[in-house]
Amino acid sequence: MWLIMAVFSAFFAGLTAILAKCGIKKTDSDVATALRTMVVLLFSWIMVFVVGSAGTITQISGESLVFLILSGLSTGASWICYFKALSAGDVNKVVPIDKSSTILSVLMALFLLGETEHLAVKLGGTVLLALGVFLMIEQKKTESTKGNGIWMPYAIASAVFAALTAILAKIGISGVESNLGTAIRTGVVLVMAWLIVLSKGKLGQVREIDRRELLYISLSGLATGVSWLCYYYAIQNGVVSVVIPIDKLSILVTVVFSYVVFKEKLSRKAVVGLTLMVLGTLLMAMWA
Repeated sequence: MWLIMAVFSAFFAGLTAILAKCGIKKTDSDVATALRTMVVLLFSWIMVFVVGSAGTITQISGESLVFLILSGLSTGASWICYFKALSAGDVNKVVPIDKSSTILSVLMALFLLGETEHLAVKLGGTVLLALGVFLMIEQKKTESTKGNGIWMPYAIASAVFAALTAILAKIGISGVESNLGTAIRTGVVLVMAWLIVLSKGKLGQVREIDRRELLYISLSGLATGVSWLCYYYAIQNGVVSVVIPIDKLSILVTVVFSYVVFKEKLSRKAVVGLTLMVLGTLLMAMWA
């Protein structure tokens, strides 16, 4: 079941990037992040009450709560950097760098969480992932990003924080119902996102958002909420070093939709890179 949930997580995460890109053509990325987090939080708490886990919130240990909060802070930092990168660069360039967090997450899961079963296979899959990410990052520049590398450091920062998120969340949701854990983390992200908006004096921009972009931002938040619920169920019940690579296969969904929606084409080198990423992920999944 956790493998199936990991696949669903990947699909909806892939939709998230495309919907978010549509929603930040004119809208500030920090404002968009804060708004979509509200949608994710609402959806998360609805699911908490649907599964009836709200009453268990008082049973969460102090240690789990701390790690859930730290995971939420890492998620918030990752989101802010990610959508800043998306607003300045091509989806096909930003997403592969963000997905490189897989490599760090898998290594951390192997050596910090002790998931060393089938170590050779997992390391081999990680090498394929690393090569694939490198080839996808090295694709040729397009006119929209030519001469503008401001998106690169944000994309790298997004990957680092995303890697920390998964490990902290795995520790934090030990003994905590996954939907409730997701809702708590999202609350932390929401506070962080709106503090960023307020500190930068962008609150007034909320009233000026284009309605069509607001719709895309909301749909992006909904897709993220579904993806998160599936993802943290899979992490709680499965093997982190396998769940994370499967989740990152969302890049397949993103690449397909970025071609259909934005006409962003992959170079031959990038296609080879994407293939290696898929093979590396499947290799680890087969030995789950």
